[in-house]
Amino acid sequence: MKQENAVFDQLLRTSPEEFINSWLADVAATGSGGTTSTNDARELFAALHAAVAADADMDRLDGAGWAKTRSVLTALSQSRAAQGASAGDTSQFILSIKKPLFDSIQKSLGGDSSKAAFDAAWTASMLVDKLAQFTATTYQRSREDVIQRQQQELLELSTPVVKLWEGVLAVPMIGTLDSSRTQLVMESLLTRIVETGSELAIIDITGVPTVDTLVAQHLLKTVTAIRLMGADCIISGIRPQIAQTIVHLGIDLQGITTKATLADALQLAMKKAGFVISRNKA
Repeated sequence: MKQENAVFDQLLRTSPEEFINSWLADVAATGSGGTTSTNDARELFAALHAAVAADADMDRLDGAGWAKTRSVLTALSQSRAAQGASAGDTSQFILSIKKPLFDSIQKSLGGDSSKAAFDAAWTASMLVDKLAQFTATTYQRSREDVIQRQQQELLELSTPVVKLWEGVLAVPMIGTLDSSRTQLVMESLLTRIVETGSELAIIDITGVPTVDTLVAQHLLKTVTAIRLMGADCIISGIRPQIAQTIVHLGIDLQGITTKATLADALQLAMKKAGFVISRNKA
């Protein structure tokens, strides 16, 4: 075993419970370590000690000997990211291990060799910094995954495909219509057309704040895809401002049925479907 590994193996082997308790006490004292967990500390301590005892290279955290430690740090980062803990709190939990390490070095080597104590302290500091950096990077990736998943869920929730009655579907659009959302709407709508055997779909853009050339192209692509499936489409929610914008942009919606309001679209859809609406006389 390399000398530096032997030194740290001895440090971690001596009074592990005292070491962990000191670590958690320092986390609690700083008040910036987030939700502390004794199990997290024990698991990371065990992985760290196992890597040191296995003679893992102290300068290369990406080595095979640190695989278990990286796995524990990854799980810790992902868990805290999902719980909403900050990156700073997560890193602080790792950085707080420095104090018990330095205390152990001082007790073990301080009186014997100042050079050995300095070297051990420097190695410990560099190692913990690398652990904290790895944790912060993993945390950031985990948060990005959470955000992307939430965005996908919000997209799905914001573009429901509603079956109004037999043969007629409706998609109320709210918010900005971009390429990814158009693709999602198209896929959901085409799937529902196949599932329900519907022959008519209403796309309501009342909740779309602006319509530019790109939005119009997205709508045209969706209508084209619907027609390729053998169904027809009505676009409703064409407000005066949107109508003027479409004219100024020179966008050609010829051949596409449009209505000013969803009510008008529903009335036309019922007429096409063969329904007759009558009011009972009082």
